[in-house]
Amino acid sequence: MKKFILFIALLFLGNISFASNTEIISVSSVIECQNNIDKIGFRILNSNGIEHRTVFDFDINKTKNAYSRTRDRQIVIYRGLYNRLSCDDEIAAVLAHEISHSVDSYNGIFRGFFTPMTYSFAPKKYEYKADKRAVDYMVNAGYNPVALIVVMSKTFPQARYDWYSSHPLTSKRMMEVYEYIYKKYPEYLVNNTYKSNPYYQNFLLTSKENRARFQKKLESKTNMPVIYK
Repeated sequence: MKKFILFIALLFLGNISFASNTEIISVSSVIECQNNIDKIGFRILNSNGIEHRTVFDFDINKTKNAYSRTRDRQIVIYRGLYNRLSCDDEIAAVLAHEISHSVDSYNGIFRGFFTPMTYSFAPKKYEYKADKRAVDYMVNAGYNPVALIVVMSKTFPQARYDWYSSHPLTSKRMMEVYEYIYKKYPEYLVNNTYKSNPYYQNFLLTSKENRARFQKKLESKTNMPVIYK
């Protein structure tokens, strides 16, 4: 009997897997996801000459989210979001945004101890900043920055109002990224490999009014910022 129990225990250990919300994910899958995130994340760090230390963690929780943990400069991406990402460009879009937050966490006195407090006073400002810096990080690392729009289009919800949310409306964020790419890296829009992507096409469909506002700004040659909806 003891030998049988020992055999079952060894069999279990040999096929151990992680479970989250009743869904099983194998150890090998976790390792594969973690290695891919590390590969993309450190490519972004090294290609952009980012001297501040940052590490990455794949969390098997099915939450559709990612965040930068400022207390120890660790970027966490949850399985729920990772599973929605279709390619390395899209993974890079998420990581590049969070890397921007991580870099900012080093700024200020006491090695950035008060960064979370500073962020809480103007969260939208820092989200826009992280979006645009993510575009730069992606381009420098050889990734397509249009993927950031695609990720937002298919995974970021649209709040009813802008004023009560800590993050800007997704429609505004996508347009700010679009405008930034248009001005700084237009070649990615001229030769747009995402033009047939359904999520990018949906962005074009839902941003008609905002893009008309942007076009009007271009024609008027003004430097005034566009107020997107």
